[in-house]
Amino acid sequence: MNAEDAQVIGFTLATAALSTLIILPFGIGLAWLLARAKWPGKSLVETVVAMPLVMPPVATGLILLNVLGRHGLLGIGARKFFGTEIVFTWKAVVASMAVMSFPFLVRASRLAFEEINPRLEQVARTLGSGRARVFFGITLPLAARGLIAGTVWAFARALGEFGATILVAGNIPGRTTTMAIAIYSDIQLGDEGHAYQLLGVSAVLAFVAVSLGNRFFPWGEKR
Repeated sequence: MNAEDAQVIGFTLATAALSTLIILPFGIGLAWLLARAKWPGKSLVETVVAMPLVMPPVATGLILLNVLGRHGLLGIGARKFFGTEIVFTWKAVVASMAVMSFPFLVRASRLAFEEINPRLEQVARTLGSGRARVFFGITLPLAARGLIAGTVWAFARALGEFGATILVAGNIPGRTTTMAIAIYSDIQLGDEGHAYQLLGVSAVLAFVAVSLGNRFFPWGEKR
C-alpha cells in the first residue's frame, strides 16, 4: 500500500459516506410512505425505486449521464445556478453511489416500518400527539434498528459501486478513482498483485458492513 492507495481508499469511503447521508431523508421518508400510506402511483414508484437492483449498472449510468451531463436537466441546472459540472467529477461518483444504493435503504426501512404495530401510533394520536410528534417520538425509535441496518447496507453497496460510476465519472486518478475502478484498472494493466491488495481491503470493508447490517436487522428475519 502506498499514498495513492490510501487516497483511493479514503476517497471511496468519503464519497460512499456522503452519498449515504444524502439519501437518508429521502429514503426514510419514501419508505414510510410506502409502508403506511395508500396513494395513486404507489406501485409505479415501487417499481422505479427497485429498478437499479435489476437493471445493468451501466444502463443506470447511461441514464445518469444523460440527466447529469452538459445537456441534461440537472447538468444544465448545476452549471447555471452553481457554475459547476457534475459528470467526470467527484459529484458524479456520489450521484452514482446514491442512485445504486437507494433501493437498499428504502427496502430495509420499509420493512422496519411495516413491523411496527400501527395501534401504537393510533393510541398516541388519540392522546393528542400530532403526526410529527408520533413519527419522531414513536415510529422512528421503534424502527431504528432497521433504519440503521438499511443505512449500513446502502453504505456497503456504495463502496462497491462500479458500473454506473465508470460511465458517469470515468477513471481520473486523484479525482474520481474509487477502489472498484482501481481494481478494474489494475486488471486491465495486468497488475493483478496490486488488484488483489485492493480487493482484500474492499472485501474486509464489505464484510464488516454486511455483518453490522445483519446484526441490526437480518434480511427476511422477523424480530
